[in-house]
Amino acid sequence: MHYTIALAGNPNSGKTTVFNALTGSRQHVGNWPGVTVDKKEGVYKKDKEMSILDLPGTYSLSPYSAEEIIARDFIVKEKPDCVIDVLDGTTIERNLYLALQIMETGVPTVLAINMMDEVTSHGDVIDFKRLEVEFGVEVVPLEARTGKGLDRLMDAVKRTIETKKVPKKLSVYALAGKVDEDTLADKRYSLITDIIGSAVHKNERGVIEKESLSDRIDKVLTNKFIALPAFAVIMYFLFAATFSENFLFIKGLSSPGVALASLVEFLWGSLTDLISSFLQTAGAADWAYSLVISGIMEGLGAVLGFLPLILVLYVLMSFLEDSGYMARVAFVMDRLFRRFGLSGRSFIPLLMGFGCSVPAIMATRTLDSEKDRRITTLLCGFMPCGAKLPIFIMFVAAFFSDGNKTLVLFFIYLLSLSVSVVVSLILNKVVYKGETSNFLMELPQYRLPTLTSVWIHGYEKVKGFIQKAGTVILAATILIWLLSNFNVNSFNGRNQEQYGTTLSPIESSFLASVGKTVAPVFAPAGFGTWRPTVGIATGWIAKEIVVVTLAQLYAEDVSEEYLLSFFSSFGEDELLEYGFEDGVYDSNVAGDIYTEVILPEGLDVQALPTLKQDILTKQAALAYMAFNLLCMPCFAAVGAMKRELKSWKRTSSAVGIQMLTAYIVAVLINILGNLFA
Repeated sequence: MHYTIALAGNPNSGKTTVFNALTGSRQHVGNWPGVTVDKKEGVYKKDKEMSILDLPGTYSLSPYSAEEIIARDFIVKEKPDCVIDVLDGTTIERNLYLALQIMETGVPTVLAINMMDEVTSHGDVIDFKRLEVEFGVEVVPLEARTGKGLDRLMDAVKRTIETKKVPKKLSVYALAGKVDEDTLADKRYSLITDIIGSAVHKNERGVIEKESLSDRIDKVLTNKFIALPAFAVIMYFLFAATFSENFLFIKGLSSPGVALASLVEFLWGSLTDLISSFLQTAGAADWAYSLVISGIMEGLGAVLGFLPLILVLYVLMSFLEDSGYMARVAFVMDRLFRRFGLSGRSFIPLLMGFGCSVPAIMATRTLDSEKDRRITTLLCGFMPCGAKLPIFIMFVAAFFSDGNKTLVLFFIYLLSLSVSVVVSLILNKVVYKGETSNFLMELPQYRLPTLTSVWIHGYEKVKGFIQKAGTVILAATILIWLLSNFNVNSFNGRNQEQYGTTLSPIESSFLASVGKTVAPVFAPAGFGTWRPTVGIATGWIAKEIVVVTLAQLYAEDVSEEYLLSFFSSFGEDELLEYGFEDGVYDSNVAGDIYTEVILPEGLDVQALPTLKQDILTKQAALAYMAFNLLCMPCFAAVGAMKRELKSWKRTSSAVGIQMLTAYIVAVLINILGNLFA
């Protein structure tokens, strides 16, 4: 027979740890009907007939928030076979308020008193038998982090289901509906105080010592002068462990994230080469070869290239979250962020956006408010992720070589933050008028997270990225491939006659035709020609592709003669450093090294002179950089946006706001720049 078990509890009670321990990898995440709150379901790993549903963490069943409504309606209307209410034993008084409300529904209930290791270390004693007598339900001590007590908990659940044991009817339950909510709450807390007074024996000295330790740590991590520098150092090492190619300031030492990404890229590249050789040997048509290699394999490669970075970043983020540190960061940042309509929790996803938009957007699910989730998801696209940096560096080197290049880059980063603030204020005033972000947060005890819990968190996010974002990336990559490799003459035989293939050069492709049609729209921004426009479009696959695309479109500026002349000034050691084998110039790899290393790193101040005929002024170049900064992010990020916003309608609206904002800002930069130039 199949049974449904609901898992309830306060935030930070260890409920999620219990859920992960009971279900392992046999779980999936969806969303509750009509809301964006996650719905986590799993199967008990020791009994496939027992489904476990993780209800949203909440402090009560009062119908004031989406989480409370979901928890209340599921318990009252769906009538699960049993409810496991997870309580933090170190703060059992507050946790029992939700427990009373759950037991008041009459649903079979088991109370799991978690954090018993900390209770014991405090010197406290909980009389479980007394609690069982008072409430009429089984009460089980638990240490979810280590798994101690889980088997005993599930045995209690099975006995409760088999005997159909329901909670004892307490006198306070009869007051429901007869007195106002405040009076009822007072009566509940009075009952809890009486029960705790006889069932829980506190060691006051132990409490003081434990609180003093926590206070001493918080005096550093929440101090108004030290908190942000300490956070900056912690986040630096987190990002360094994910993205750095010179980890721990050691040149050439790859971080775990980069090392894993390089391994994945190598393995995928080897597989791509193998498939390429097979297709060539089999005599595949040019279009079929290009579809498989340039379309499908490169599209999937874009997905796989993100996975190691996402995994490492989220394992480390989960570690900080489970330790209790991230709650302190949100607390510190809340006062600042509330000024433009968000809570302090929004700071973490936005900061992560400086590394990569995909994990940043996925991190918005930690936000309590649906309004905050939607706005922060949109704002993550404005952040200057690492993939946008090559565009900025190349344009700064090419257009601002005679000025303060550092100041220009600083302006771009400042622009990102300023636009985010303005857009957030506008959305809060116009779209979410009257809605406020409630910031109720408990600062949990510092705890050492378990590796199992941290791993499951990282695994779930990677799996979700593959399932959702991956499909969007692949489809979009193939679409861009089709548009950039075909034109009308691909289907009437003229390309075959002229080029010996059905494929079209990119400058005469459908994509170029679209670029020529759309380009006049960007004339007010100063770059109303088709080639810069096409560069923007291909950047939606991955922003770093903008640099490669521009190098292809301005091929006359990257001729063999130019490359030979450019690299002739390099010594043997420099050539070796940039990728030439044995430090000897090789025309076969010079083009790749130039477009993948020299241009993105801004090492050629004379780069792409023909580009400067399409983008004539510094203000137009700055406008182009700003548009790429603020416009729709890569397709991977759009896929992540769809996953978090839960609908294509909201995703399309967010992308529309990003595109409109990018256009307005680019036009203003060009116009104001011309006025004051």
